Amino acid sequence: MLRRPRRGLATYPQGVYVEGMSESEVPGMARLDTVPLDAPPPEHGYTSNKDAYLRRLKRIEGQVRGIARMVDEDKYCIDILTQVAAVTKALHAVSLGLVEEHIGHCVVGAAAEPDPELRAEAIDVKVKEATDAIGRLLR
Repeated sequence: MLRRPRRGLATYPQGVYVEGMSESEVPGMARLDTVPLDAPPPEHGYTSNKDAYLRRLKRIEGQVRGIARMVDEDKYCIDILTQVAAVTKALHAVSLGLVEEHIGHCVVGAAAEPDPELRAEAIDVKVKEATDAIGRLLR
């Protein structure tokens, strides 16, 4: 049976933020399991709002391209910084929405685990993921 790597176990997509790291140092690399190719992709907390997130991210992408154009056209530095601040705020709004979706779906889903021992571990993992993500946002 053909198998594919399970999605969602590594913190970042393969090859991102791992430059110079050995395979054993890459978060989640040792834990990658496989699932059948015909298995449905996992539903994430943001799945029901995916289109809205994509629209927001495309709008942000357009803002970033506009900032690059401003730099290319030698616009006034304060005007550029104003646009950078707007993009930063927009990205934070997306991030907070994703954190909320993670807590509302993934953490609550872990709490619904019927096996008490597995439930505690699942909750710990999902809460740690959320805590780590929030920590990265606050840096």
